[in-house]
Amino acid sequence: MNRYCVIMAGGIGSRFWPLSKTDRPKQFLDILGTGKTFLRATFERFLPLVSADRFVVVTNDAYKGLVLEQLPELQPSQVLCEPMRRNTAPCIAYALYHILAESPQASIAITPADHLVTGEPEFHKVMAAGFSFVEQHRDALLTIGIQPSRPETGYGYIEANRPTEPYEVVPVKNFKEKPDLPTAQRFLSEGGYYWNSGIFLWTAEAIHAAFRQHLPSLVALFDQGKNLFGTPQEQDFINRQFALCENISIDYGILEHSHHCYTLAADFGWSDIGTWGSLQAHSTLDPDGNALNGKALLVDSGGCVVNIEAGYQAIVQGLDHCLVALRDHSLLVCRLADEQRIKDWVAQLG
Repeated sequence: MNRYCVIMAGGIGSRFWPLSKTDRPKQFLDILGTGKTFLRATFERFLPLVSADRFVVVTNDAYKGLVLEQLPELQPSQVLCEPMRRNTAPCIAYALYHILAESPQASIAITPADHLVTGEPEFHKVMAAGFSFVEQHRDALLTIGIQPSRPETGYGYIEANRPTEPYEVVPVKNFKEKPDLPTAQRFLSEGGYYWNSGIFLWTAEAIHAAFRQHLPSLVALFDQGKNLFGTPQEQDFINRQFALCENISIDYGILEHSHHCYTLAADFGWSDIGTWGSLQAHSTLDPDGNALNGKALLVDSGGCVVNIEAGYQAIVQGLDHCLVALRDHSLLVCRLADEQRIKDWVAQLG
């Protein structure tokens, strides 16, 4: 089958500082101690659905070597290098034009590189159903919705009709921004709201048409070099044009405006592991609710996340619901409730 998988692997994961840094962001790390990096796990998760020669990884030029090191099954031509970060819409457009040069009739799954899925057999059933849907409804833009298990404020939501049978695809009513806690609680109690996983499926023709309708200026930029994709001149063209692309997400640029959006509500043990708190939820805890990785002694402390680099040791006393992380001579100590501010603090630190 003519199915592709695009893995978006260009972020720097600054909310996971100091583990995730510019030289080796979290998608290239084994943060959960599973023996596999996030990128490797993502690749292997899709292999039963997509052959290795149909993967495309979009990343930064600085990480191309890391991608090929962790995914030796790929050819260098399967790793697309953005000269700068411009959010998900330009990233997906770049991958789309690359795929169109090879296979205009392709169906495509889009996935971030750094998510956790614990129920892979169910994941494969959901994705197979999604591929079948978009191949039958060739104008459809499908996003995977996750059945919410708690009133989460760190995720965007999808509002849709409740499915009446397993693997049923339903139209999207609205996309909702990250809510405050009372709104998230209402979403959970009312039902019909799903976490937006950031995993998408569509045909190349459907997303190309959506780009033309909703982001025509972006299409105009890529159309200037459409005959260069799949040739040795592709990278030079991207290096020239990419800085001109609008910095915009696929959700805001296309999905929130399209009348062809659908969702498939799923439950396969998904988490985007976007924060230290989400990591805590998937860690083994001591009797005081602490998640510990590394050599540390915790005294009179509860509900903490402590991550100490090998070769170092620490004593943590009198802290509750705090984060302590040490790596590469960089130390972070903060309240877990304030972890969304880590990205801003890293920017201030420079």
